[in-house]
Amino acid sequence: MSTIISRPTESSDSRDQISSEGTRKRLLLVSYHFPPVGGAGVQRPVKFVKYLRQFGWDVSVLMAANPSVPVFDNSLLVDIPEETNLVKARTWEPDYSLKKNMANKNQNSQSTSLLSPVKSVCRKIARSGAGLLLQPDSQILWYPNALKAGKKLLNEMPHDAILATAPPYSNLILASKLKRISGLPLIVDFRDEWDLSSKYLENHQQDRISHLIQTRLQKSVMQQADAIVATTKASTQRLLDRAHQFGTDAVARCIYNGFDMDDFDHLDQPLQKTHHPAAQKRFRIVYTGTLWNLTTVEPLIHAIEAVHQSQPEILKNLELQFIGRKTPEQQALLERIRQTACTLLTEEYCAHHEALKKMANADALCLLLSDVEGADRVAPAKLFEYLAIQREILSITPAGETAEILGSFWPASNFRADNIAGMATWLTERLTETHDACISQPEQIDQFKREYQAGQLADLLNQLVNNTV
Repeated sequence: MSTIISRPTESSDSRDQISSEGTRKRLLLVSYHFPPVGGAGVQRPVKFVKYLRQFGWDVSVLMAANPSVPVFDNSLLVDIPEETNLVKARTWEPDYSLKKNMANKNQNSQSTSLLSPVKSVCRKIARSGAGLLLQPDSQILWYPNALKAGKKLLNEMPHDAILATAPPYSNLILASKLKRISGLPLIVDFRDEWDLSSKYLENHQQDRISHLIQTRLQKSVMQQADAIVATTKASTQRLLDRAHQFGTDAVARCIYNGFDMDDFDHLDQPLQKTHHPAAQKRFRIVYTGTLWNLTTVEPLIHAIEAVHQSQPEILKNLELQFIGRKTPEQQALLERIRQTACTLLTEEYCAHHEALKKMANADALCLLLSDVEGADRVAPAKLFEYLAIQREILSITPAGETAEILGSFWPASNFRADNIAGMATWLTERLTETHDACISQPEQIDQFKREYQAGQLADLLNQLVNNTV
């Protein structure tokens, strides 16, 4: 079965008709991460909840009561409609600060392993054993209480469908169990492919036994799913092929990540900014998000160092802002910038509305995607807010779906990781001359609005519900 092609959302007249006929339906959304939890992964489920009501769907959310997460962002609470039914279940996970301290101790123990080899081996065995038990991820400790709460909710309030978003993939395990109990149609929403996450996520179990367990769990989920949703066309097709290997006839649809115009209402800068500053003024490049093995900054560092070798004095006009978590390896790469005349500003996570302000104050926005296997099927969520802000995008990505999207809007600043000379030339031009940077085909950005995407999801939900009647 081929992938379902995305269709335009219903008109406002048809939405009004849905409401006036009183045929509203209710969706159970399973999402461990939900506001006040912050981070990029929360945006997608929150915006679905915000806009689905316009298409005749009310939502109940099954979420963690005490999520073990690194960041919270209370500003996201404004997007949750008052009538949303929030059901919270406690997780047995330790507090995130404790997990972070344990991770730091493990890193420190590696540096002293020669002094205490027996102790180091014991710790490694203990970590591996814990990893084998916590499959597919540590959020499985949420499963017992969440299952109880979900069953109670479904018994007390009629629902028409279930949607689970992942990662964490424990959400999918939980939702598939609730589907078996209730018989409701199930949509599994992959913000990231399961196999890619298993391969690249930090601290993820890479051993053969874990791989077999995860494959079995993934097969179980796919066999329960009535529909599969992913965030790129290539990823959607890949997951659909995977589902067919597991013997399921689930349908699939690509629903991209996107942007919400309401989020830009209070920006200090207008969304359109047609001229870069003159050469004597500072040129600001902003990157938001995590720097890790899938978003390495190394190619940009090489380009800056190339400019430093040829025209070091012009780098005094360059300011780089990196906002978000950074792995130690990426932080070490950033420190090399301090050996040039550039100004480097770094900070950890900030609230979503503050991040948007920093993007709007940029002269260019930086998008990074490492050239590794599977990255051609990835489109980072921040890409679409970058497009909405309409600042020039310096993208360093492999060939694939992200490069294709950006090629439609900012073709002159889209580079492969090995094109250091091209990036260096781009930097030199931006630092030595006034440059007009206008987005191509700005009207095409509307396809990435969150309201449009909620309409796509509503179409799929209605199709599944109608097929079960």
